[in-house]
Amino acid sequence: MKKIPQRTCIGCNVQKNKKDLIRIVINKQGQINIDKTGKANGRGAYICDSIDCLEKMIKSKRLEKSFETKINDDIYNVLRDEIINKI
Repeated sequence: MKKIPQRTCIGCNVQKNKKDLIRIVINKQGQINIDKTGKANGRGAYICDSIDCLEKMIKSKRLEKSFETKINDDIYNVLRDEIINKI
């Protein structure tokens, strides 16, 4: 039986299947993107596809702490749009 990879949401701190989460990745050039394939190079962070988790992540600045950089509001707006369109 093949093991299903688990990742922790940085919003709610709950472990879920990797394919059920949205991956946010920062590459060596410092560009932050949403990784739809799950295979992009760079440091990744995972979030549930819920607005509640996104708001918790923004309030606690968990993404900034994870990537050790200041996150622009545009990134959060793109994430919000992605989550709203996925629901």
